[in-house]
Amino acid sequence: MKMQGEMVIAKCSVLGAAGDPNYRQSLRCGRHELLADERPVRGGADAGPMPFEYLLSGLGACTSITLRMYAERKGWDIGAVAVSLALRQSKEGTPSIERRVMLSGELSAEQQAKLADVCEKTPVTLAVKSGLAVRTTLSAEGSAPPMPQ
Repeated sequence: MKMQGEMVIAKCSVLGAAGDPNYRQSLRCGRHELLADERPVRGGADAGPMPFEYLLSGLGACTSITLRMYAERKGWDIGAVAVSLALRQSKEGTPSIERRVMLSGELSAEQQAKLADVCEKTPVTLAVKSGLAVRTTLSAEGSAPPMPQ
């Protein structure tokens, strides 16, 4: 499904094997193997993070990495970077993400303001805020399985 002029940024595959317990999923991203599942209260076995937790983890990791890269280029010692995230839903059903970033380094107000601006421009932040388009292809047994390109 690759469109002309596009480049692949990341690829992962997910398998929910017929014999696996309820909602357990095997994820493969490059050479990394991970598990995803739902909590027992939702019918899963809690064998791994829930899908939304992977979304939050990706956003938090991108935030931390981008801040580290920016600070290194500027020669700033930002110390440890801790990012905590929560996915929330309003009474009206509108989802939002709360992200809190804590840096252990001593920074001026100007540096903090710049780094807060950098947080709003990380690649994953921009992707989430843009509302990515999702193109889906579905096939069944006997036909070619869908393959991301």
